[in-house]
Amino acid sequence: MRLADSPRRNHWWNVPFHVTGAGITTRPMGSDPVFAVDFDFIEHRLVVVTTDGRRESFSLRGLSVAGFHSAFVDVLTRAGVDPSPIVEATPFDLPDAGRRFADDTEHATYDEDAVATYWQTLSRVNLILEEFCGRFSGKTSPVHHFWHTFDIAATRFSDTIVAHDATSDSVTREAYSREVVSFGFWFGDESYPAPAFYSYTSPEPAGLSSCALPSGAEWLDRGASHLAVYPLAAVREAPDQAAAILDFFEAAYRGGATLAGWDIERYACSGGVTDPVHAAAKGDRLG
Repeated sequence: MRLADSPRRNHWWNVPFHVTGAGITTRPMGSDPVFAVDFDFIEHRLVVVTTDGRRESFSLRGLSVAGFHSAFVDVLTRAGVDPSPIVEATPFDLPDAGRRFADDTEHATYDEDAVATYWQTLSRVNLILEEFCGRFSGKTSPVHHFWHTFDIAATRFSDTIVAHDATSDSVTREAYSREVVSFGFWFGDESYPAPAFYSYTSPEPAGLSSCALPSGAEWLDRGASHLAVYPLAAVREAPDQAAAILDFFEAAYRGGATLAGWDIERYACSGGVTDPVHAAAKGDRLG
């Protein structure tokens, strides 16, 4: 629905979810009516709300993927939203990508405790990423949650254009049309089955995996690239976990950005402040 009904943003920024005080949201989209879709992970419901006052919802409990899809189409229709963009939808980049969501009765598990922990984890990481974003005055993505890999991430960009060859798909070309250093947290996958904070630089400069990382973090060889990872288990050993995560992000950023030739000092932003008057006054008080 975001792909179909939201204004296009560079690097697909219009598509991901965002964290709320009760779950995650699509944010407003559409035009007639303007609507949003919210996952409420306190009440465990999906809610469709419109700016003309309509509100429709259903319980997330006890549904297969097909059951969820059917209920979602129904609440969109009742709210006056055209559901046609998703009626025939299929998964993206998953083993069963050829099977419609409407036909998937195989996946039918909803674990309320796991879902609550997932959302609470995203909420905490969201604030740490927001703080880290405030340290950079250049082009930075929102802190957003990707429904594809279920990571929460933020990305710093240079203005250097990246040329892609003919083998790159349109999703990749748009996402990585500029040099980036990206940061985030994900719950693991088959190749790395543990929750971890991560960072990568794209295109990857030579020597990146030799850059120093804090104790407990490492460079993971992903074949064509390297991923800096800081396992959640190692983070939990730190006396100040938020500071340890921020130190990891900073080390990975400085390693990648330095090798890529970015002007690190130009874009440094202390405490989220770019106002030189405020910065000077702060320096006087410290003095």
